Amino acid sequence: MSPQCNKLYLFLDGELGAVDEENFRHHLARCEPCASGLHEAMQLELLGQYAMRDVRAPPKPGPMLVDPEPEQEPVVDLEPARRRRLPRWVPRGRQAVGALVALAAGVAALVFFVPSHRDAPREVWLAQAPTRLLEARVAYAHADGHRPYAPMRSGSGTPAATPPLPLRDLADLEEQGDLHGIAAAYLVRGDLRQASDFLQRVPPSPDRDCDRAVVALEQGHPEEALALLEGVLRQVPDHPQALWNRALVLREMGLTLLAAEAFEAVAKRGEPGWSEEALIRARALRQDTQARGRAWKAAFAAVRDLMTDEGARLPLEEARQFPGIVRLGFYDAVRAAPTRDAVLRLLPLAEVLDGVQGGDVLRGYVHHVAARDFGRRGPLARDYARLVRGELPSRDAFLETARRSGEEDVYLGALTVLGPSVRLRHMEDFTRLARSGQDAWLALLAERELSVAEEHSGHWWKAEARLRAALEACQGRGMVYRCISLKKRLADLYLALNRPADAFEMAWSGWRTSHALGEWELEQQLLQELAHIARYRLDVTSARAYLRESLARTPEVCEQRTYVHRNLAYLSWLDFDPRGARRELEQALECGRPLGLPGALVLSYLARFGSDAHDADLLRRTLSELRRGEPTPGELAQLGFAEGQFVLEKDRAAGRELLRGAIQRAEALPGDVDARKTRMGAYNVLVNDAGRSGDMGEALALMGAALRVQVPDRCVLGVAVDYERSVLAVRGGDGGLRGHFDASRATPLGRDASGLVPASLLAALRGCERVDVLALPPVHGLPGLLPADMAWSYRVGRAFAPPPAGPRAGGIHLVVNDVQAPASLHLPKLPPLKSPSVPDPQRVELSGARATPSRVLEAMVDASEVELHAHGSFSPEMSDASLVVLAPEVDGRYALSAAQVRELRLERAPLVLLATCSAARATPFLHESSSLPVAFIEAGAGTVLASTVDIPDTAGRFFEAVRERIRAGTPPAIALRDERRQWLAAAPSEDWVHSVLLFE
Repeated sequence: MSPQCNKLYLFLDGELGAVDEENFRHHLARCEPCASGLHEAMQLELLGQYAMRDVRAPPKPGPMLVDPEPEQEPVVDLEPARRRRLPRWVPRGRQAVGALVALAAGVAALVFFVPSHRDAPREVWLAQAPTRLLEARVAYAHADGHRPYAPMRSGSGTPAATPPLPLRDLADLEEQGDLHGIAAAYLVRGDLRQASDFLQRVPPSPDRDCDRAVVALEQGHPEEALALLEGVLRQVPDHPQALWNRALVLREMGLTLLAAEAFEAVAKRGEPGWSEEALIRARALRQDTQARGRAWKAAFAAVRDLMTDEGARLPLEEARQFPGIVRLGFYDAVRAAPTRDAVLRLLPLAEVLDGVQGGDVLRGYVHHVAARDFGRRGPLARDYARLVRGELPSRDAFLETARRSGEEDVYLGALTVLGPSVRLRHMEDFTRLARSGQDAWLALLAERELSVAEEHSGHWWKAEARLRAALEACQGRGMVYRCISLKKRLADLYLALNRPADAFEMAWSGWRTSHALGEWELEQQLLQELAHIARYRLDVTSARAYLRESLARTPEVCEQRTYVHRNLAYLSWLDFDPRGARRELEQALECGRPLGLPGALVLSYLARFGSDAHDADLLRRTLSELRRGEPTPGELAQLGFAEGQFVLEKDRAAGRELLRGAIQRAEALPGDVDARKTRMGAYNVLVNDAGRSGDMGEALALMGAALRVQVPDRCVLGVAVDYERSVLAVRGGDGGLRGHFDASRATPLGRDASGLVPASLLAALRGCERVDVLALPPVHGLPGLLPADMAWSYRVGRAFAPPPAGPRAGGIHLVVNDVQAPASLHLPKLPPLKSPSVPDPQRVELSGARATPSRVLEAMVDASEVELHAHGSFSPEMSDASLVVLAPEVDGRYALSAAQVRELRLERAPLVLLATCSAARATPFLHESSSLPVAFIEAGAGTVLASTVDIPDTAGRFFEAVRERIRAGTPPAIALRDERRQWLAAAPSEDWVHSVLLFE
């Protein structure tokens, strides 16, 4: 019997910590004695309730021993899962043996007469209730009957309390092995924790994944739910519950037109009740969305009319409803007004806009312009109107005329209209003019454009600080449009800096605000921004949904169709659908617009599956257009990569030369994310090309160069996966070189590398004491690459050489333990570590409220050992790598992130033990590893241990035991393997230890 079995009653009593409880659930699924014990406990609870009821109640007349009325069956109140337990009167311990015997004897007759199998009544799934409490559909027949939706509400009008769950029926379902039925019973009552637990034990099926999606949706994870439902519909395209639930998920994500389409697909199925409700929902979503779009477009058209029609109505009501877009057009209307009277006519509009924001800036602007000499200004104003409408042939000449005219507002408007490249060339003039008055709108515009110039010159930290300060200064309802545009600009910057979590925060906030205010155009821009962020995270399902929603809102705009389809082509490629990618590219070409960088990259990838002269011409034309558009140095490197990858399939020597040139350009730009993408992408292509040609020595050397590590002469494994291609090269214990190349991968790699290394290569490594692994992204950092009985570690290179490491023996042994996490997170308190059995004079502890991020970071600099025993968290919305939850600072910050660690310089190359949940998890970028362990190595750490999964409260002992082996002189990889063996020998079910990885 495993030691885990001793926790059965703690589990039933809800007395285990969250992680220990989760680990016990995994243990329960594989442990027959515990499963039997759980079943017996449930039966005991049932029989106990019957016996106690019979003791309290007077005997009934007649011979019947079993109560035939189902409404009188014993029930268990539906509590949160952590509190669900056996009744306290159920005896436990040695003192209770006699009581248990008596209880068993007292109910023996009852057991004898209870039938072993019976059909559960429909009320188990609330099927006879007049309304349903769950908006989603459950993929279990008894739980899927249609009733009107009546959500639980607080206060007056609350529906009747949820009927309790009949325990005898639950036990019958468990006896019959109908775990999905039990999950459905919990799900319709809103007990998501219990439903999720039982669904995990249900065999994989489309129905199970559909209900898992319902749990994810109800828990606030619509992207996860959407991915599950898309998987169901790929297997069963007309799955009724998945179709309905997908519509709910899309609506929850704000993708209202896609949601309407999804509800319409349900309506066409003709299911009684469901089809009628679906049609009502679809109409409401479509009408509301289209009404918002019409209102915004009408306001935009009304303000644009002011430049062309002297008798046009002043859009005063629109200015109150859409102050952002109307103010944007107001400036153009004033600049384009050819006479003094035409300017003064706009005064009422200025007064309304000033009233929205407060102050009199725009009224002052109108009076200032009205006082100008319109003998000189009038012709310039008319040409400005033509410039805005796209009717002016000589744009550069107009810009020069405006600059010399002295009409500074017109000159500023021309710089705004003519685009970012013109503004960059005239940035000094632009910022001077925008800041010259007291207009906060224009001053914030200047800050945004200055951030572009700073990013373009490589000073991204200045750009970030400027935008953050501008957002702090952005106040008032009249400025909300400008505030949203600043958030979008900051999201762009964060993506360029490889920080998609920060980008998502800005984009999601901006999108929600623009949606609430009805700013239709900003909604469109931010939908596409969210798609870009999701694509960056390899969340193909969400990215595709955001893009399709944006297309559904403006299907008539040709540029929009090109943009969406070229990006959908890239997503199809990421989703291992080259034929779909080709179809999307063809649709993108229908408008005759440039394909852009995504299109160029897709063309270069598709060349692997064959290309023709048409593709070559199209790629050459696309690259030429991009190079004429003043790309950044990093983008130029990407263009070289696209060209090299395409040419490689036709002319190997020329393609390799182009790819090596792209690497050289990229390595000259270490801080540029586009350059880093290019560098690793080009190396991956070259590695797989070498593997395809059978040159495993070159493949291994290229992997070392890509990772910036020296390739050992023996006991080394190199791994690279590039789309459908995989190359593995090893040098065994004898130094002999062996390799394997495969080009048949048909699905993305996933989050586990088990099975990637062929048996023949594993055999070659068996004679090694330890193995160094050189793995290119996205393989780097995945668990399961080599068997648990091998000693191995991931090797991590550094872009910058760290300072010479001081002697490890002189540093402190920093232990972060017993952390006082923020109360708002509601995290269970971790047990404090026991004091070391052997005194450690170098040990320094940070605990309780003192264990703040700033104190921990400061203490790590001079540490020779770092141990973090705390809660960990991985959320793509918060960070691209796992976070360590520490005590809050004065300003509330509590998270220790990879970005903060990366900024350190760890002087003593410390041993780092990350005893936190999922510390080695990270967003699976294709071009680099961004996990917390990698950040520590980049900061100067010598060795890092971390887990890719959640770990139990007892995990600290495991990490400490590994540390003691390392202190005794055992190489870290061997220390980890040997302690893992010993741990599993004592507790075979503690399989989380397989996910503890070593980085060196």
